[in-house]
Amino acid sequence: MFVATNRLFVPADRAEEFEARFRDSMRTHLPGVPGLRRSTLLRPTRPDQPYVSVNEFDTEDDFRAWVASDSFKEAHRRDPGIARHVTGNAVETFHSPEDLQLTGS
Repeated sequence: MFVATNRLFVPADRAEEFEARFRDSMRTHLPGVPGLRRSTLLRPTRPDQPYVSVNEFDTEDDFRAWVASDSFKEAHRRDPGIARHVTGNAVETFHSPEDLQLTGS
């Protein structure tokens, strides 16, 4: 598995609209992306923390293909509805050497 995260710094007074617009963008542009297993937006628990977008892909090649795709470009064009809420961001990528999934009570 290959994971790409993006830390998104959003002022608290813009958080509600940011979430709505980000959620709409995810639902519009991510279904059907080859190799994308899961996409999650994490809300911070403190005002000094960023949102974190987490995208899990089958492989790094799947991630790289998505970044080069028209779908990615459309999702990341400078949409003033999302971009005006983000005051900074940081992308990080990871390989997963272990993925323990626990189920049950």
